[in-house]
Amino acid sequence: MSLSKDEVDRIARLARLAVRPEESAAVIERLNRVLGMIETMRAVDTRQVEPMAHALDVVQRLRADEVTEVDQHVLFQSIAPAVERDLYLVPKVIE
Repeated sequence: MSLSKDEVDRIARLARLAVRPEESAAVIERLNRVLGMIETMRAVDTRQVEPMAHALDVVQRLRADEVTEVDQHVLFQSIAPAVERDLYLVPKVIE
């Protein structure tokens, strides 16, 4: 697939890009190279390739889910302006 000058001008206008006339030939050439690369990639048979979630086959290291901090909620709630049944009360801001 090869783009014409009119097509590149239309794409530039839709994308709100300012392409000066002297840049037009270089832009056309670059876009045609990108489209050529896409065509090359589409030509590769990928039916036997299994989809991957990540490019690298890595496993995330997980740590044990254990409590490491001392429970201080009584201390923190003692200095709160308003608490009810272990919940912080805040002013209503939405009607």
